[in-house]
Amino acid sequence: MNTQLETRDFLAGEYSIADMACIGWAILWERQGQDINQFPHLEKWLERMQARPAVAKGLNIGIEKRQATQAKMKDKEQQSVLFGQKAR
Repeated sequence: MNTQLETRDFLAGEYSIADMACIGWAILWERQGQDINQFPHLEKWLERMQARPAVAKGLNIGIEKRQATQAKMKDKEQQSVLFGQKAR
């Protein structure tokens, strides 16, 4: 994404469904263990996206439920069920 955004403001050149589809997981960069400073074009895109009123409104839908879920995810037992499993 960072490379794609080096020469354009949005993923497909203009604001599109591609941006809408990616913003939800891209804002979780820190939780994914990424260093946003390594992706300056992505960081600027995140700022542009979050400055759009409709995007900000959409990202706030269900925020209370997500925050409650995130609190549960810090429980080691919950993490062991969701992460680190192998195919059988």
